[in-house]
Amino acid sequence: MFSDFLRRLTSPAPQPLSDPDARLAIGALLVRLARADGDYAAEEITQIDRALSARYGLSAQEAASLRTDCEAIEADAPDTVRFTRAIKDAVDHDHRLSVIEAMWSVVLADGVRDEEEDSNMRMIANLLGISDQDSNAARLRVTP
Repeated sequence: MFSDFLRRLTSPAPQPLSDPDARLAIGALLVRLARADGDYAAEEITQIDRALSARYGLSAQEAASLRTDCEAIEADAPDTVRFTRAIKDAVDHDHRLSVIEAMWSVVLADGVRDEEEDSNMRMIANLLGISDQDSNAARLRVTP
């Protein structure tokens, strides 16, 4: 079902993403980050739903449905490096910075900053073209 989407996203010269495709790509990246430590916690799932709802003006049910699609995409998506670079090529800088904020909110949702999640955040921010300083500022903006 999502193979055409993944093929377009990882093509050598991806086109800018349509809104529905951007939602899927960014949501799948949030899921990938939440799964990075091997514990896809309920708090992280809830935070992904909140982030998708806030970002796209979705109801709770619509956000949960989108997350379910994103989970399926994440499971089939290429390695994080290729997947993240494809998002960088298709999403403008300001939107990528807001993605970093959403990612930090997911990392912090379970109250534990896992070393694996921190490592993934550094790598993903870099691959998205976001500096360590901007990533840290994004983390501070979403820290409760």
